[in-house]
Amino acid sequence: MVLKLIKITLYFLPLLWLSSCTEEKVKLTHGLDESAGGSTAYIISTPLATYYLEKEGGGLSSLIDKDGVDWIGFHNKKGSGHKGEYRGFPNAIHKQDGSYFHAMNAGTDPSSSTVEIDSDDHVRINFTSDNENWQGQWDFYPDRCDFTMSKISSGYKYWVQYEGVPGGEMDSTDYWYASTDKKQHPIIEPFEGDLPAPEWMAFGDKDSPRVLYLLHQEDDEYPDNYVSRPDMTVLGFGRENGEQTSKHLDTVQTFSIGFVESTEYSAIEQAIKKILD
Repeated sequence: MVLKLIKITLYFLPLLWLSSCTEEKVKLTHGLDESAGGSTAYIISTPLATYYLEKEGGGLSSLIDKDGVDWIGFHNKKGSGHKGEYRGFPNAIHKQDGSYFHAMNAGTDPSSSTVEIDSDDHVRINFTSDNENWQGQWDFYPDRCDFTMSKISSGYKYWVQYEGVPGGEMDSTDYWYASTDKKQHPIIEPFEGDLPAPEWMAFGDKDSPRVLYLLHQEDDEYPDNYVSRPDMTVLGFGRENGEQTSKHLDTVQTFSIGFVESTEYSAIEQAIKKILD
């Protein structure tokens, strides 16, 4: 009897190992983002986050952590401003040959999309603006999301922004880190200038065990800008002083967004290094 049990166990062990190896780490479904006003969305679930990618506008409307907290907080209600309709990622093209790659609000122009990869560890979705002059590529992995501006309208420039709510709400307990130094900065402290390579900034809340990081994978000498609003962050890669004419990016570039399950600077550095290696 004992030998029989041993044989059965030895038989099933490889099957259990194979099952764990093929476990789905990135899952794509379709639905509504109710918190954003009921817009249709691609819903990408990963071990660290759930991303709601709004289907018509082509931008993230919600980014949910493991505790169910939304770090974007978009809502499409017209006139909600910093409290809803301005929020999102990458919010890249604003009144520059259209307004694209923002969760759909009253000022966003529509885009079309195709799912190009849907595997257990990688989902890729491409968006094309309705004027066909811009394209954005979304790649979702178990540890992060990458957005690549893969086609730029000739003669125009863009920026890439995170406009959201660290820890679910913008308040005095929020803070940011950046590649500039190892200090924790209060959320109301602005930043102007070119972030040193690797260009990144991370946001946290004292009541959260994690931070949300934003990484520009290519180094450049263009300005980056962070300012706080009463109800949201405004971090812009390739942005200067918030003016419409201050967009600087005009080539194919990739930007990462994701959570680090720590609030230590060294852990953020290590996560950034892993992406770039």
